[in-house]
Amino acid sequence: MTTAQHKIGSGFGARSTAGEVLDGLDLSGKLALVTGGYSGLGLETTRALANAGAHVVVPARRPADAGAALAGISGTEVAELDLADLASVEAFARRFLGTGRPIDVLIAGAGIMAAPERRVGPGWESHFAICHLGHHALVNRLWPALKAGGARVVTVASAGHHSSPMRWDDVQFERGYDRWLAYGQAKTANVLFAVHLDKLGAEHGVRAFSLHPGAILTPLQRHLRREEMVERGWIDEHGNQADPDFKSPEQGAATQVWAATSPRLDGMGGLYCEDCDIAEIAAEEGEWVGVRPYAIDPGEAERLWEYSAGLTGVSIG
Repeated sequence: MTTAQHKIGSGFGARSTAGEVLDGLDLSGKLALVTGGYSGLGLETTRALANAGAHVVVPARRPADAGAALAGISGTEVAELDLADLASVEAFARRFLGTGRPIDVLIAGAGIMAAPERRVGPGWESHFAICHLGHHALVNRLWPALKAGGARVVTVASAGHHSSPMRWDDVQFERGYDRWLAYGQAKTANVLFAVHLDKLGAEHGVRAFSLHPGAILTPLQRHLRREEMVERGWIDEHGNQADPDFKSPEQGAATQVWAATSPRLDGMGGLYCEDCDIAEIAAEEGEWVGVRPYAIDPGEAERLWEYSAGLTGVSIG
């Protein structure tokens, strides 16, 4: 079987920044929607897109905090959205569609990592609900605007997907909770979502990608104890970054910006990216580099889509 899941030699790499990726690209007149766009990598993504001329809509669970974070970045607007609440997703989508604006880029960047066990909605595991189900509902409800814009939809996954495929026998962790496996499954879901969305959207000009941004110290680590991060070698005992392979936030935002805008990806989709390039398929064992086969399996992607549609009540397919 042939696959486009191979590096293309983009000219960028692990140390490229979001600004460098966008250098020379004029996004004037484009509308981008970035969930999580007011903190960490999302903030740098918003900044880079706005600096390139795009108008950036930033949905936020805490609109006042988002407004403060985005102060001074022109071309941005904040709207209320809680991805853990499907009624909030529906209300946001209804308000946005009411403006009649097409979406050129949607970056699904909001999420949580290694959080304590928490149930949201009708009892859904929080990583799966916030990282995946909320975005599934959002994209499906925004479909008219995405189709009108011939949008690129980019889901921010992680190399964390290597830790867990879909756990079809216990997706919601009802038989014992593991925060890292919960995160890993949610990130696999992010990759699979892009695979099937691209299959459904390609004929309408909507293409989808997923990615690993790299390891970066951001507020995403809020649920980790300092001692744990020291033990992992991420920081030293004073809280300073200790791992030389970690990226800066500007570097961490680069791959999602590249996936969302690069002309090199025109006519392509359903692919997982890392270090500002398409990733290779990973070996079954070894370092967490590339994408695991189970995360780009079309059958798994369709199964997840149908499962998610059943839970959220929305599907374009």
